[in-house]
Amino acid sequence: MNNHPLHKFHIPVMGLAYTIDTPVKVARFGISSVISIVEDRLIEMMRSYYYPEINQRYEPIASSEHDYRAKRITDYLNLVNSIVHNQIEKIKKAAFEKGSEIVKYFEMLPEDSLLKQLYLKMVNTDNRAERTELENYLRSQVKPGSIDVNIMTKVDRNNYDETGKIIEDGSDAVAALRGYVNSNLTNSSIVFSAGMNPRLFNYMEQCREFDINEDGSFRKKVVLKVSDYRSALIQGKYLAKKGIWISEFRIESGLNCGGHAFASEGFLLGPILEEFKSKREELTTSLFEIYSASQKKKGAEVTRIPPPILITVQGGIGSSDENAFLFKKYDVNSTGWGSPFLLVPEATTVDNNTLQLLCNAKETDVLLSRNSPLGVRFYYLKGTSSDKEKAIRIREGKPGSPCTEKHLSFNTEFTTEPICTASHKYQKLKIAQLKGMNLPEAEYKRQLEEVLDKECLCIGLSNAAAICYSEKFVNKLNAVNICPGPNIVNFSKTVSLKTMVDYIYGREKSLTPENRPHMFIAELNLYINYLKEQIAEDIKADQFSKRKKYYSSFFQNLRDGICYYQELDEVSEQGQMQFLNSLQEASEELKKLSDKYEIESSLITVN
Repeated sequence: MNNHPLHKFHIPVMGLAYTIDTPVKVARFGISSVISIVEDRLIEMMRSYYYPEINQRYEPIASSEHDYRAKRITDYLNLVNSIVHNQIEKIKKAAFEKGSEIVKYFEMLPEDSLLKQLYLKMVNTDNRAERTELENYLRSQVKPGSIDVNIMTKVDRNNYDETGKIIEDGSDAVAALRGYVNSNLTNSSIVFSAGMNPRLFNYMEQCREFDINEDGSFRKKVVLKVSDYRSALIQGKYLAKKGIWISEFRIESGLNCGGHAFASEGFLLGPILEEFKSKREELTTSLFEIYSASQKKKGAEVTRIPPPILITVQGGIGSSDENAFLFKKYDVNSTGWGSPFLLVPEATTVDNNTLQLLCNAKETDVLLSRNSPLGVRFYYLKGTSSDKEKAIRIREGKPGSPCTEKHLSFNTEFTTEPICTASHKYQKLKIAQLKGMNLPEAEYKRQLEEVLDKECLCIGLSNAAAICYSEKFVNKLNAVNICPGPNIVNFSKTVSLKTMVDYIYGREKSLTPENRPHMFIAELNLYINYLKEQIAEDIKADQFSKRKKYYSSFFQNLRDGICYYQELDEVSEQGQMQFLNSLQEASEELKKLSDKYEIESSLITVN
């Protein structure tokens, strides 16, 4: 059996709870998905739920145990793997009859899949012997989608022992990595997001599970989520020097995404993909040269042929037309569909109240907020129970949240021990400081709002699973927040897993409005709006003149992106003229901005 993915899409990590058990729901159909392993209390709760579900005894792993965080993660991943393995064995024994899971398995495959073609041949043959032979072969080819995990590299708080000493290799991210490494997952990947973490990457060098096998495969693979080619090259080289091969670069739009948004300096997704396509061979060669030298230095057997590097993309994809274009134009290996799957209860774990909010979400409901304690812009859906709870606390003069999880505790402005900027403790201290600074009223309100915006994500992004499964997460803290990408406003109803998969492959009628902008246009407009916001903030803070060079570069990159898009052939089969008109409107908008703020006109002339 080969190890190539059966499907051409994957379900990326979403929040903490939203894909916490997605493999249990979709892996048996050959669909790959990603679990966040940052919140070990949530993982422990999921252990307490799933063991009884499979008629096994749940044995708690207490926080008093040595290396409990890694142990919880290891056991949960082993549990998920066992559940999926048993599901696969049941599917292999199922009858090929309408409504059975084995029929669903093959019907959801893409049309150009060899297995799908053999399945259709089996269905349509009248020859009983041929049908039996095909059935047996198809059963033997049933395999699960990959059970992957995500670590956001910035979430790497130090942990301390009873004497107050930092626990060696005990930080959040390192312990999570160890939990994954010790699991029995195979043909699985760990996805690193949010950039470099030398401590985490250095620890990987000790982990033999990432070593290459004799046949050029890996037991466990490494995936880097990146926003541009330069980032991929820098991180790829750093890890190659340590003998770690990057099996996939997962390119994500800087702004047309869910969760934390790492906006680029106006670099758009299309030109970024073009650079990866044109430099793909160069990237592989340069990384393999460093990787081989590292292997040789360690005395390991050096492979002569570079292992493959997959290039995948995610962020705002919303139609089969766009999906097909990305494969055809940029030779990507897979596409990531995130936010639309929040409306597929068969795939993700979202409580009913939040699900209804997602269905009803309009453009003004999805904010590029400052709510994250990490200090990184964060997409946020208004009107959630967490949003309402935060407002109540502010009105009652008790802003901030109880900080039970502490995963985002990094601020030492007022304390020796790091605390979270969303915590009641921090906000009380910060507000007192602001009151004593005698700031002008407008500036005081601006800074106060920035403090009060911060919100607990550890609990808010976890509680949906507790609600869905009637489990206890943290006593008396039941609020939910959610972080969909802007693309969610184009999807307005819950659908079945099969319907969404058929939509991705162009077999299902459109689930989005006819006038939905192309993903490239949506991202371009997001960047123009972001640019306006940045300019307004800098003018207000009297910083604009100091950042003219930055804005010149930003305008130039957007201009280059528009020129690139204008030269593309048939980006959208249904709306090429609409696509070109939207580019022209964006060009005119940029020109108005450049004239208004006197950004070097030579840099932003647009066709």
